[in-house]
Amino acid sequence: MSLVTALTYVLPHRALSSLARSLAYSRSPWVKQWLIDTVTRKFGVNLAEAAEPDPTAYPTFNAFFTRALKPGARVADADPRALLMPADGRISQCGPIQDGRIFQAKGQSFTASELLGDAEAATPFNQGTFATVYLSPKDYHRVHMPWSGTLRETVHVPGRLFSVGPAAVRNVPRLFARNERLVCHFDTDFGPMAMVMVGALLVSGVETVWSGVEIPRYGDMVTTKDYRGANITLERFAEMARFNYGSTVIVLLPPGVAELADPLGPETAVRLGQRLATLKG
Repeated sequence: MSLVTALTYVLPHRALSSLARSLAYSRSPWVKQWLIDTVTRKFGVNLAEAAEPDPTAYPTFNAFFTRALKPGARVADADPRALLMPADGRISQCGPIQDGRIFQAKGQSFTASELLGDAEAATPFNQGTFATVYLSPKDYHRVHMPWSGTLRETVHVPGRLFSVGPAAVRNVPRLFARNERLVCHFDTDFGPMAMVMVGALLVSGVETVWSGVEIPRYGDMVTTKDYRGANITLERFAEMARFNYGSTVIVLLPPGVAELADPLGPETAVRLGQRLATLKG
């Protein structure tokens, strides 16, 4: 285990993330510009594809980090049977949910019920399919719908705020089922679909298009919001949510619905809108 990963066990996760939040929303010109310039330089952010390519035009670092893209910068796979990649980033892992377990890394796994915070909610995904996409600081940080769906409920599951970088994924047991996360359940024409927005160290919040800020101050109780009857339907490729710093989104699909695209696998670089999977039948 690396020193950095070992330190994440003892670091004050919430204090650091609260500090990061304060900096991210600071309107101090020198603070926000120093952060924007540092991240752009260190991670090679491509501002040419941003709707606002001028790095000095953003009022806060968070506005820069959650920036929109120019129209046409990402396009949806033309095959109407294609489920779409929900975000830019890299595949951490993807594959079958075997006996209710989701593979994390060599020697590491966790259960779907742990991830969703509810054994009953996990049942429809047993023997189904999952895909875990890691968003690095350079990536576009808005998450879009793989398929059209109607929002049924969200579940905010409190937890730790470990880093979700590759080293932590390899070494921290049950990482994604331990970190704070927002579980979004959708009903689709093929059945249920879950989108899990996993928080991480220095992530200062998750926002959704239907409710705004969902994890503003890192709560301590599981919070469920029922959206049945609210008629919140999001179309395939529509924006769903956004992270205020790099993190991970996990897609869960029920069994027999779709086949993952080839050659997706660990560390595969992916872009929003490309084919994640193909509907069967």
